[in-house]
Amino acid sequence: MRFLCLPLAPKTCLSILTALMLFFALPVLAFQQQDRTIKGKVTDDNKVPVPSVSVTIKGTNKSVTTDESGTFEIVVPAGKAVLQFSAVSFVTREVVVGNQTTINTTLTLQSKQLSDVVVVGYGKSSKRNITGSITSISNENFNQVVTGSPTQLLQGKVSGLNIARSGDPNKTPQVILRGPSTLREGPANEPFYVIDGVPGANLELVAPTDIVSIDVLKDASSTAIYGARAANGVIIITTRRAKQGQTMLSYNPYVAIETISKKIDMLSGDELRDYLSKNGQSLVSQYNDSGANTNWQDQVTRTGVSHNHNLAFNGSQGNTLYGASINYFDNQGIVKTTNLKRIVARGNIETKFFDDRLRLGFSATNSTAKHRDVDQGALFNNMLTYMPTVNVRRPDGSFTEDFSRGGYLNPVGIIANNLFDYKEENTLLNGLAEVKILKGLSYTLTISNQRTRLDSNVYNNVYSGQAVGANGKAHRSNYENNRQIIESYFNYDKTFGDHNIKLLGGYSWQQDRTGDGVGVYTQNYTNDLLAYNNLAVSNGLVVNSIRFDNNIISKLRLISYYARVNYQFKDRYLFQASLRKDGSSAFGRNNRWGYFPTVSAGWRITQESFMANQKIFDDLKLRAGYGVSGNSLGFDAFTAITRYDVSGKFYSNGLYLNGLLPVTNENPDLKWESTAMTNIGLDFAVLKNRITGSIDYYIKNTSDLIYGYQVPNTVYFSSTMTANVGKVKNTGIEVSITATPVQTKAFNWTTSLNASHNKNEVVSLSNGRFQAPDYYPLAYLGGKGQSGNWSQILKEGQPLGTFSLWHYMGKNDVGSSTFLTADGKTIASQPLTTDLMVAGNAQPKLLFGWNNTFSYKNFDLNFFLRGVTGNKILNNTLAQLNSPADSKNNNVPKFTLGEAFTDAFAYLTSDRFLEKGDYIRMDNATLGYSIKTKVKAISKLRVYVSGNNLFTITGYRGIDPEINIGGLTPGIDAKNFYPKTRSVIIGANIVF
Repeated sequence: MRFLCLPLAPKTCLSILTALMLFFALPVLAFQQQDRTIKGKVTDDNKVPVPSVSVTIKGTNKSVTTDESGTFEIVVPAGKAVLQFSAVSFVTREVVVGNQTTINTTLTLQSKQLSDVVVVGYGKSSKRNITGSITSISNENFNQVVTGSPTQLLQGKVSGLNIARSGDPNKTPQVILRGPSTLREGPANEPFYVIDGVPGANLELVAPTDIVSIDVLKDASSTAIYGARAANGVIIITTRRAKQGQTMLSYNPYVAIETISKKIDMLSGDELRDYLSKNGQSLVSQYNDSGANTNWQDQVTRTGVSHNHNLAFNGSQGNTLYGASINYFDNQGIVKTTNLKRIVARGNIETKFFDDRLRLGFSATNSTAKHRDVDQGALFNNMLTYMPTVNVRRPDGSFTEDFSRGGYLNPVGIIANNLFDYKEENTLLNGLAEVKILKGLSYTLTISNQRTRLDSNVYNNVYSGQAVGANGKAHRSNYENNRQIIESYFNYDKTFGDHNIKLLGGYSWQQDRTGDGVGVYTQNYTNDLLAYNNLAVSNGLVVNSIRFDNNIISKLRLISYYARVNYQFKDRYLFQASLRKDGSSAFGRNNRWGYFPTVSAGWRITQESFMANQKIFDDLKLRAGYGVSGNSLGFDAFTAITRYDVSGKFYSNGLYLNGLLPVTNENPDLKWESTAMTNIGLDFAVLKNRITGSIDYYIKNTSDLIYGYQVPNTVYFSSTMTANVGKVKNTGIEVSITATPVQTKAFNWTTSLNASHNKNEVVSLSNGRFQAPDYYPLAYLGGKGQSGNWSQILKEGQPLGTFSLWHYMGKNDVGSSTFLTADGKTIASQPLTTDLMVAGNAQPKLLFGWNNTFSYKNFDLNFFLRGVTGNKILNNTLAQLNSPADSKNNNVPKFTLGEAFTDAFAYLTSDRFLEKGDYIRMDNATLGYSIKTKVKAISKLRVYVSGNNLFTITGYRGIDPEINIGGLTPGIDAKNFYPKTRSVIIGANIVF
């Protein structure tokens, strides 16, 4: 550019040129003055630097990461800037920059936040504002176990929650909360599960590694918002989700080696020969294979090697959060061929529109599990009783067995000649829309569809002792279940002055369609090459060789309306009330609708003026609540109506056709079981929150128990009717205490103890319409002339699981077992059923767990003990094995060496075999080390080794004292026990 200046005014021209340059440079200079560099340091609550923290300018993609010393440096542009600090395992924090040039901030571990926030029905709440009994467990406190079931993560960690696990990889633990309160078996005993807000979601859809917290809702004031399905408590599972400004890739692998924790000591071949010889007996020739010593328990078991891999990614982009994970779990059972292989894939996305007024979310989960099992009933019996004096195979390679004995089968042959394959596929699609209508008022709509497909494939080959003469027998079935759920509700939250009110109102619709599929049996195969894979090669021309499953397709619908109000005054007085109205098509036409109300209150005593100067309590809150919840779990659409089924055949037009007869009676008055619970609790914190805890006392009355009652055939089609009659009462107290005895920069020790006591009682079994007998006999265990005998009774005034047994009086002069009769006589013969006496019960008096966590610099150590006391276990396994006279045909335990060979009644199921179920178990010990890596891509690297079921202190003589206490016949060990395992796990936690 050329500037034309007058010759007489050069200074004036220069001034104009300078002014023009300054004019154009002012915006740039102004911008440069507002842009500035912000420096700072990020530490945790213990003032320890936190590396790999993402420091992001909110609303942009610009971010930096803190170094090993926790320091950062970032250039902040003009305008109002906000910095977001986020890191794995820490609570995200936002800081307004303002005029600051140095920003030092502190991040809090998520575990502290989780302990203060609990998930409740249709929302979240601060723990300090809870008026019910809720326990929240975060993933840092989960049990480190080899399992595919989320519930086992809680074993021993929640007061009042009894979880009995099996060593079987294909079975889920049995869960009872605050005592048994139903006369039905199966799902009716379990709590109700909610996964990421989806009620009744299948637990197969959740990989334990993906879970961040589990909340256990215990009392009716907490559970009644779920109405007719919440009588046994509610367990809410929350999985990992992305957070704003945070991007995380994690990989969590482990490998585990599992062995049998305990075996039953059976005689070896030489010991059995010696025992028989000392008693003047000898082996039958067919059971004497030239000095064989076969340990059948060793032959059918193995060391299981299992592994788990979980890869997860979570991130954010602007207003959008997204995440995905895939989990592969291979659990090799300790019984040969038993196995579980499962893949769980999850994906979710959530975004906001219109200045965050609209939130949309979608998630999809698919779980595919392949199970391989064995005929456990046949295997576990024969691996104990099969003669150890024979070899596994004969010289020609065939299994050593004799089918003529019916049920006496070679244990190795049971595994080799029979296939039991099952496949379960679950798919869950869930969509969410949330609209902020006004300030404090929001509307939420969720729609979910859950599909479950079950494929069963069984094949008994031509050599199978379970299908003798069938020349190969197959059973294949394919069934599909679908569940559709709509949840639609409003939330309103308003604070005015010292008052805060929260309102919830909603509508729920659910439809279950189950049993859609077909199953077929066929046999007579040319060979075993295809097994169950092609049913067409079987010989279908043989009469009655093809049969179909008698399958029922049902459609059940549940419609609900619910409302809840929460009120707080000065953060001191708390009040909650809710009401749910449920309608179910499963029940009688006269009782399809039920109402489930609840009310509770809390008083934060430490907020009162008279507590202002006290130095003892940091927090003290009194809680009290009463509510009613229901139990409709385990019912189908035909429970309350007359159902017809196949029964015999009739002749018509030259054909034999299947006949149909009514098999159930209609009961138009059938309704759900109802549980009314009163809960009084006290939460406290002392010594600057170094010690926190809670104490709860509850009374749990369950009425309208559903059971099958005898009715006259002259009036009804069937001799039994499903009706609401009985009442059961549970009363208990729970205590939970957590303390931090030592807390320094380098060393921390946290310990927690929980204990619970529950008393169970059957209050009544009759009403004005249905009259029960004095007792109902239960637990027909059979065995050697005892097929008509029972071992438990259901009786008013007694708890569920009450044993009814003969009273053992010791040995007489010749070593024979003697028993007490009803009229007080001692006899050396088998008593009558009229001589059975009440002999204790299976309900424990105390459950407890003790957890300890230590951390020193980069090391962490955790060990956990739990136990049970006050319950009885019927060791029917030992009773039936203890038959000296049968030792020529069946193996006997070493216990029998102390019995007289002439004792013909040593095996009788009497109170001689009713044992204390007390035990203390070192359930888990885990040692971890966090490695500080110089690889910038890795923000966390922790390796660990863990041991499970390390030792058990117990006087119980069976395989394991951990017995199910739910259902009608709890506390019985009857040769159907998949052995417990002892495992060593080596794993890692890697975050990128």
